Amino acid sequence: MLGLKLATDPRWVNIVESNIEEILTDHAWCEQKAASNAISLVTYNSELEELVTEMLVIAREELEHLQMVHDLIKKRGLTLGRERKDHYVNELFKFMKKDGSRKDALCDRLLFSAMIEARSCERFKVLSENIQDPELAKFYRDLMISEAGHYTTFLGFARKYTDNIDIDKRWKEWIEFEGSIITNYGKKETVHG
Repeated sequence: MLGLKLATDPRWVNIVESNIEEILTDHAWCEQKAASNAISLVTYNSELEELVTEMLVIAREELEHLQMVHDLIKKRGLTLGRERKDHYVNELFKFMKKDGSRKDALCDRLLFSAMIEARSCERFKVLSENIQDPELAKFYRDLMISEAGHYTTFLGFARKYTDNIDIDKRWKEWIEFEGSIITNYGKKETVHG
Protein backbone atom coordinates (compact mmCIF):
# COMPACT_ATOMS: atom_id res chain seq x y z
CA MET A 1 0.00 0.00 0.00
CA LEU A 2 2.72 2.47 0.94
CA GLY A 3 4.92 1.72 -2.08
CA LEU A 4 8.16 2.59 -0.29
CA LYS A 5 11.31 1.58 -2.16
CA LEU A 6 13.16 0.17 0.82
CA ALA A 7 11.72 -1.60 3.85
CA THR A 8 13.20 -1.03 7.28
CA ASP A 9 15.48 -3.85 8.40
CA PRO A 10 13.75 -5.49 11.39
CA ARG A 11 17.13 -5.52 13.18
CA TRP A 12 16.60 -1.76 13.65
CA VAL A 13 14.28 -2.76 16.51
CA ASN A 14 17.31 -4.21 18.36
CA ILE A 15 18.83 -0.72 18.33
CA VAL A 16 15.54 0.77 19.52
CA GLU A 17 15.28 -1.73 22.37
CA SER A 18 18.71 -0.68 23.63
CA ASN A 19 17.36 2.79 24.47
CA ILE A 20 13.57 2.95 24.89
CA GLU A 21 13.79 6.41 26.49
CA GLU A 22 15.39 7.79 23.32
CA ILE A 23 12.84 6.31 20.89
CA LEU A 24 9.96 7.56 23.04
CA THR A 25 11.44 11.06 23.35
CA ASP A 26 12.11 11.22 19.62
CA HIS A 27 8.63 9.88 18.90
CA ALA A 28 7.04 12.51 21.15
CA TRP A 29 8.79 15.30 19.25
CA CYS A 30 7.79 13.73 15.91
CA GLU A 31 4.16 13.95 17.03
CA GLN A 32 4.62 17.59 18.04
CA LYS A 33 6.13 18.42 14.64
CA ALA A 34 3.32 16.58 12.84
CA ALA A 35 0.74 18.66 14.75
CA SER A 36 2.65 21.83 13.89
CA ASN A 37 2.77 20.82 10.22
CA ALA A 38 -1.02 20.39 10.14
CA ILE A 39 -1.48 23.81 11.80
CA SER A 40 0.89 25.37 9.24
CA LEU A 41 -1.21 23.94 6.44
CA VAL A 42 -4.25 25.60 8.03
CA THR A 43 -2.42 28.91 8.45
CA TYR A 44 -1.29 29.11 4.82
CA ASN A 45 -4.45 27.71 3.24
CA SER A 46 -7.27 29.07 5.39
CA GLU A 47 -9.54 29.58 2.38
CA LEU A 48 -9.69 25.81 1.70
CA GLU A 49 -12.47 24.83 4.09
CA GLU A 50 -12.26 21.05 3.62
CA LEU A 51 -8.48 21.06 4.05
CA VAL A 52 -8.70 23.26 7.16
CA THR A 53 -11.34 21.01 8.71
CA GLU A 54 -9.30 17.85 8.14
CA MET A 55 -5.97 19.40 9.18
CA LEU A 56 -7.55 20.46 12.48
CA VAL A 57 -8.60 16.84 13.03
CA ILE A 58 -5.07 15.63 12.23
CA ALA A 59 -3.47 18.27 14.47
CA ARG A 60 -5.70 17.18 17.35
CA GLU A 61 -4.87 13.50 16.73
CA GLU A 62 -1.14 14.25 16.62
CA LEU A 63 -1.39 16.15 19.91
CA GLU A 64 -3.29 13.21 21.39
CA HIS A 65 -0.46 10.94 20.23
CA LEU A 66 2.04 13.30 21.86
CA GLN A 67 0.04 13.03 25.09
CA MET A 68 -0.03 9.23 24.80
CA VAL A 69 3.74 9.04 24.31
CA HIS A 70 4.32 11.46 27.18
CA ASP A 71 2.05 9.40 29.43
CA LEU A 72 4.02 6.28 28.50
CA ILE A 73 7.29 8.05 29.28
CA LYS A 74 5.99 9.09 32.71
CA LYS A 75 4.50 5.65 33.45
CA ARG A 76 7.88 4.05 32.81
CA GLY A 77 9.70 6.53 35.03
CA LEU A 78 11.56 7.99 32.05
CA THR A 79 12.12 11.62 31.08
CA LEU A 80 10.98 13.49 27.99
CA GLY A 81 14.28 14.76 26.68
CA ARG A 82 14.91 17.88 24.64
CA GLU A 83 13.68 18.20 21.08
CA ARG A 84 15.78 16.39 18.50
CA LYS A 85 16.52 17.42 14.94
CA ASP A 86 15.07 15.03 12.41
CA HIS A 87 17.71 14.84 9.68
CA TYR A 88 15.51 12.55 7.57
CA VAL A 89 12.69 15.11 7.51
CA ASN A 90 15.18 17.92 6.81
CA GLU A 91 16.48 16.02 3.78
CA LEU A 92 12.95 15.46 2.53
CA PHE A 93 12.20 19.16 3.03
CA LYS A 94 15.04 20.08 0.65
CA PHE A 95 13.37 18.00 -2.08
CA MET A 96 10.18 20.05 -1.88
CA LYS A 97 9.66 22.35 -4.84
CA LYS A 98 9.86 25.99 -3.85
CA ASP A 99 8.82 27.54 -7.18
CA GLY A 100 5.52 27.62 -9.01
CA SER A 101 2.12 28.75 -7.82
CA ARG A 102 0.74 28.64 -4.28
CA LYS A 103 -1.29 25.62 -5.31
CA ASP A 104 1.82 23.88 -6.65
CA ALA A 105 3.59 24.58 -3.34
CA LEU A 106 0.58 23.25 -1.42
CA CYS A 107 0.56 20.03 -3.43
CA ASP A 108 4.25 19.41 -2.82
CA ARG A 109 3.84 20.20 0.90
CA LEU A 110 1.04 17.65 1.03
CA LEU A 111 3.23 15.05 -0.72
CA PHE A 112 6.08 15.84 1.69
CA SER A 113 3.65 15.28 4.57
CA ALA A 114 2.35 12.04 3.04
CA MET A 115 5.92 10.77 2.66
CA ILE A 116 6.72 11.34 6.34
CA GLU A 117 3.48 9.66 7.41
CA ALA A 118 4.15 6.70 5.09
CA ARG A 119 7.62 6.09 6.54
CA SER A 120 6.38 6.58 10.10
CA CYS A 121 3.59 4.08 9.43
CA GLU A 122 6.13 1.59 8.08
CA ARG A 123 8.45 2.08 11.07
CA PHE A 124 5.56 1.65 13.52
CA LYS A 125 4.62 -1.60 11.75
CA VAL A 126 8.19 -2.90 12.09
CA LEU A 127 8.17 -1.94 15.78
CA SER A 128 4.78 -3.54 16.43
CA GLU A 129 5.87 -6.82 14.82
CA ASN A 130 9.37 -7.08 16.27
CA ILE A 131 9.66 -5.35 19.64
CA GLN A 132 9.74 -7.71 22.62
CA ASP A 133 7.75 -5.38 24.88
CA PRO A 134 4.02 -6.35 24.50
CA GLU A 135 2.77 -2.93 25.65
CA LEU A 136 4.92 -1.13 23.05
CA ALA A 137 3.99 -3.67 20.35
CA LYS A 138 0.29 -2.88 20.83
CA PHE A 139 0.97 0.85 21.18
CA TYR A 140 2.82 0.99 17.85
CA ARG A 141 0.26 -1.21 16.09
CA ASP A 142 -2.51 1.21 17.07
CA LEU A 143 -0.47 4.24 15.96
CA MET A 144 0.45 2.55 12.67
CA ILE A 145 -3.22 2.48 11.71
CA SER A 146 -3.59 6.20 12.46
CA GLU A 147 -0.47 7.10 10.46
CA ALA A 148 -1.81 5.17 7.46
CA GLY A 149 -4.97 7.27 7.59
CA HIS A 150 -2.96 10.49 7.68
CA TYR A 151 -0.84 9.33 4.74
CA THR A 152 -3.91 8.71 2.57
CA THR A 153 -5.49 12.01 3.65
CA PHE A 154 -2.45 14.05 2.59
CA LEU A 155 -2.16 12.17 -0.71
CA GLY A 156 -5.88 12.63 -1.38
CA PHE A 157 -5.69 16.38 -0.82
CA ALA A 158 -2.65 16.64 -3.11
CA ARG A 159 -4.74 15.03 -5.85
CA LYS A 160 -7.74 17.25 -5.08
CA TYR A 161 -5.93 20.57 -5.18
CA THR A 162 -3.67 20.10 -8.17
CA ASP A 163 -4.22 22.03 -11.38
CA ASN A 164 -1.30 21.28 -13.59
CA ILE A 165 0.83 18.71 -11.76
CA ASP A 166 0.74 15.01 -12.52
CA ILE A 167 0.45 13.97 -8.86
CA ASP A 168 1.11 10.29 -9.57
CA LYS A 169 4.31 11.20 -11.41
CA ARG A 170 5.41 13.61 -8.67
CA TRP A 171 4.59 11.03 -5.97
CA LYS A 172 6.82 8.53 -7.77
CA GLU A 173 9.59 11.14 -7.69
CA TRP A 174 9.07 11.49 -3.94
CA ILE A 175 9.19 7.70 -3.53
CA GLU A 176 12.42 7.51 -5.54
CA PHE A 177 14.04 10.36 -3.62
CA GLU A 178 13.02 8.92 -0.26
CA GLY A 179 14.41 5.54 -1.36
CA SER A 180 17.75 7.18 -2.12
CA ILE A 181 18.08 8.79 1.32
CA ILE A 182 16.54 6.15 3.61
CA THR A 183 19.64 3.99 3.17
CA ASN A 184 21.40 6.50 5.46
CA TYR A 185 18.88 5.83 8.25
CA GLY A 186 17.75 2.92 10.40
CA LYS A 187 20.91 2.96 12.51
CA LYS A 188 19.68 4.96 15.52
CA GLU A 189 17.02 4.57 18.18
CA THR A 190 14.83 7.27 16.63
CA VAL A 191 11.66 7.00 14.55
CA HIS A 192 13.37 8.00 11.30
CA GLY A 193 17.03 7.58 12.34
